[in-house]
This record gives sequence, C-alpha cells and structure tokens, in this order.
Amino acid sequence: MNIDLLYFADCPNWKVAHERLASIAAERPDLTVTHHLVESVEEAERWGFHGSPSILLDGVDPFADADTAVGLSCRVYETPDGPSGAPTLEQLRTALAHG
Repeated sequence: MNIDLLYFADCPNWKVAHERLASIAAERPDLTVTHHLVESVEEAERWGFHGSPSILLDGVDPFADADTAVGLSCRVYETPDGPSGAPTLEQLRTALAHG
C-alpha cells in the first residue's frame, strides 16, 4: 500500500504524523510512505489537501470530511482523547486495515 503524507512547512503537526507512520511502516514491509510538501493553493487543490498533515492511503484520504475546505492550514483530527493535530496510532492502524 502506498501512503502519501501531505504537509506544509509551517505546520508542526506533520512531524507527529510522520513519526506514527514510520512506526507502523517499520512493522509492515508492505507499506511505502512518501512525503509531499504542499507549497501553494494550486497544489493543495490538485491534491485535495484538507490541511496539514493529510494522509492518503492509495490516493484516498480516509479521514476527509466533505465539509473541510481545501487549502494551506493545519488540520485537526477528532481522536478518542479530543481534537489533535494528527490521528492516533490506533486510528491509523484501523484506516490501514480498511484501506
């Protein structure tokens, strides 16, 4: 499975997502994680970038909300512990299991 981690430089939350994805990828050799720096609104629109970090599993954002605008902003994920800048390890594992 291909995982794309989309981010922009001004949002620190992508580093948390990177660490969590790296942890999962170390357990699963079938995963390939690629990082994409999104630098413009045009790129954000092309990717369907719903904020930093966005995680695409084989091109699909399993955490996307149809109401979330596309653009260069930090993204907020709903987690069992409340709003967070990245999905939890468990949320990522669940998304990968259904991806």
